[in-house]
Amino acid sequence: MKCSSESSSKPDRKTVERNRRIQMKSLCFKLASLVPPQHFKTTNSKDTVSQQNQLDITASYIKQLRERIENLKERKEKAMRSQLGSSNSDIGSIAAENAVMTGSRLPVLEIKDLGSCIEVMLISGLNKNFMFYEVIRVLQEQGAEVVSASFFTVGDKVFHSVHAQVKISRDRVDTSTVWQRLQDLLY
Repeated sequence: MKCSSESSSKPDRKTVERNRRIQMKSLCFKLASLVPPQHFKTTNSKDTVSQQNQLDITASYIKQLRERIENLKERKEKAMRSQLGSSNSDIGSIAAENAVMTGSRLPVLEIKDLGSCIEVMLISGLNKNFMFYEVIRVLQEQGAEVVSASFFTVGDKVFHSVHAQVKISRDRVDTSTVWQRLQDLLY
């Protein structure tokens, strides 16, 4: 009597295996649906791709994506290195380059004089207490009008970017004075 009650409450192996196959088929379909359809092109439009072929195509697509990600990372690193290398003539860029490379000295201040525009890049830590509006105020006091200002956080670093234009077109903003005043403000 005990055996019959256990067998009725417990599903038989056939049912368990059928449910497992249905679940696997559903998961394979979801995985294949993430791959763009052009990767499943067959020579004959009436041919369907088998489930094993779908998995193979999906695996190769994932490998392609990984290679692409690695390639893009390398290109990004090269671009970052070349950008740091080309900004050596700008005021404060040597200190910025050293701090970014070593990752130790924060805040980092870099100012680029672009003629009638100024770009200020500031990297600080999350625990650095300064008011971002003070940076904008310094620029305005030196004759620049802020066009855009933004910031974003990556890990424990905050990246501030300010783009400013000279208010009067015939004047230039003295970037060395701006740099010195911002240095005094930050340190």
